Amino acid sequence: MADFAVALGASKAGSTLLVLFIPSRDRHDRAIDQEHWVDESLRVLGTLFGGATAFPQGRGVWRDDAQGEKLLFDEPVVIQCYTSEQAIERQASKLREFLQRMGREAKQGAIGLVIDRDYLEIGFPLEETPQPRPKGKKRRGK
Repeated sequence: MADFAVALGASKAGSTLLVLFIPSRDRHDRAIDQEHWVDESLRVLGTLFGGATAFPQGRGVWRDDAQGEKLLFDEPVVIQCYTSEQAIERQASKLREFLQRMGREAKQGAIGLVIDRDYLEIGFPLEETPQPRPKGKKRRGK
């Protein structure tokens, strides 16, 4: 196979594709600040791996087994980052820290990513969402 990096005089070549899905909603079907998480993801991937590209919203669904197989529809932004296996190994703890922070703060059931052909899902426990208090009858004065 031809060595295109050499043939083209490339100063950098990455053969490992990391794909990250940025959700638009939390696991209780409430909108999240997706723009914030896209910006944060680009910043983190740029810092750790030298760059990344975000693509416009898509349309997807995720099955939340912790909520009785509830289907959660979403409009994720997909971010791609070309890097190397060695770089991912070196930066795994920082990447994991970011993914866990995003999952917790964005109240996700899971954060999904792909490394080459492997789909990885980092799950988060179900935290009950506070239910609104039922409106009671007004008390009558005595």
